[in-house]
Amino acid sequence: MDQSSIAWADGALVTIDQRALPHELRELRITTVDEVIDAIKTLAVRGAPAIGVCGAFGVVIAAQAATADGVVDTTRVEAEAARIADARPTAVNLAWGVQRTLAKLSEGVAAMEAEALELLAEDGRVNLAAATEAADLIQRLCADRPLRLLTHCNTGRLATTAWGTAIGALRVLHQRGALAEVIVDETRPLLQGARLTAWEMAEAGIPHRLTIDSAAAWAMATEQVDAVVVGADRITADGAVANKIGTYMLAIAAKHHGIPFIVVAPESTRDISTARGSDIVVEQRAAAEVTGFGGVATAPEGTKTFNPAFDVTPAELVTAVVTEYGVLGDPSVARTSSSDETPTASGSTVTSAGAEIAEIARGLYASGWMPGTAGNISVRQGDTAVITASGLSKGELTATDMVTVAVVDSKPVDTSGRKPSAETTIHTAVYRTRGAAAVVHVHPPHATAVSIKTAGSSVTTTRFAGYELIKGLGSARPDLIDIPVFPNHADVPQIGADIEKYLTEHPDAPPVLFIAGHGITAWGASLAQARDRAECLEAMCELTTLTGHREIPVGQN
Repeated sequence: MDQSSIAWADGALVTIDQRALPHELRELRITTVDEVIDAIKTLAVRGAPAIGVCGAFGVVIAAQAATADGVVDTTRVEAEAARIADARPTAVNLAWGVQRTLAKLSEGVAAMEAEALELLAEDGRVNLAAATEAADLIQRLCADRPLRLLTHCNTGRLATTAWGTAIGALRVLHQRGALAEVIVDETRPLLQGARLTAWEMAEAGIPHRLTIDSAAAWAMATEQVDAVVVGADRITADGAVANKIGTYMLAIAAKHHGIPFIVVAPESTRDISTARGSDIVVEQRAAAEVTGFGGVATAPEGTKTFNPAFDVTPAELVTAVVTEYGVLGDPSVARTSSSDETPTASGSTVTSAGAEIAEIARGLYASGWMPGTAGNISVRQGDTAVITASGLSKGELTATDMVTVAVVDSKPVDTSGRKPSAETTIHTAVYRTRGAAAVVHVHPPHATAVSIKTAGSSVTTTRFAGYELIKGLGSARPDLIDIPVFPNHADVPQIGADIEKYLTEHPDAPPVLFIAGHGITAWGASLAQARDRAECLEAMCELTTLTGHREIPVGQN
């Protein structure tokens, strides 16, 4: 299943059975509604985004079972959908996912399946966007040094479908070389932190230490924590956050010690129909989860328990809620993009972006990387991107020589009459699969030569090892990087399609790539970072040309 924790195969929902971790990576194949409900209730599948997607496919399974001679028993499907939605009451994503698929019931099973598949693909894109936004915020709020962060429960690919939310932000920071260590709360009583998050940290190569929940406040007091980063199961209209039990006490401790408390979640986790956090129904779970573990009793027989699965943190204890649309302002207002207003081509926001793009383009032109009209640069603005116009010399570019395009389909949305660069689909492919703020596509000679030498008929990768410059490329490892090499096509949108497919399937791919004979593309949290990564890649390719070696030995320290 690679980086995704959920898949749809031959009419069955296939996922990771989280009850078996960390000792066994076991696949769970679900083919009935009862199995969907059992998997959710027993926490074989858990995490708000993940159970939302499973709920969506559960409705598809219900529709398949209720179809005879091409006719769907809608009453039966609606009843089964209600059962699925009631499996866990606190996480709003479950009912949301169920309703997303159920809304297609009148169009037939194929339409329902297509909607569930779209929700699955959408989740990975949304998680990465939210994670990148959160990583940007954490770096703005904290000291400019490798950070020590604390997280609770599990919010990675196991709790979502790919990448993760709060853990996604940790992965982004780790790729940037900005993360020193993660302190992982064990997360009583079912130890999702110890069993699942520690497993994901090790899988991703992120330095971490496991601690008991009651040690977290002392870690803050002894200056071992720069920020707390958690996920959410529901966010109400007053900004209150429902999350795994133990989150509330972390927020109180963070507030006392002046430490940022960041919540990372998709917009689908927001529930503005619920006015206050006090209105949330908190799930109460079985006493056996507290009185013992792993079949071993740890309390006297008959001991009564208080075992809420979640708690609710009031908004005044939350530094920021971050979704795929950035930092949340008014928690009572629904959002469909990162900005309440979409800037026009003549607006000041676009002009400002255009000026930055033009300045960097002129510098790259002077370096010989954007000769004549070749190459293009873009900056994302919510659901749109500002990109260099087609057919203009990059050495003479001005702030107004730009086109605003829609990220979703690469089409112009302004009235300037100019055409966007031919490679626009490459840029939008990155924006749809990554939380990048800017993309640079250039034609430096050494990197372009390497792309030709390593090209194949399909996507390949080329490895560089031992070069100090790898640290500037956003690699998960500072000493080694595998960079994808895409085949060139006369039909440029096909290149964009190849890139989007690859980045979707490889969430850990570095933020740089080669296109054979067609230059390199780099992206980042800012235009300066995207340019810097392109410069690092070209410099490294020049070194490999001079030395004849793409891999050089390094010490073991």
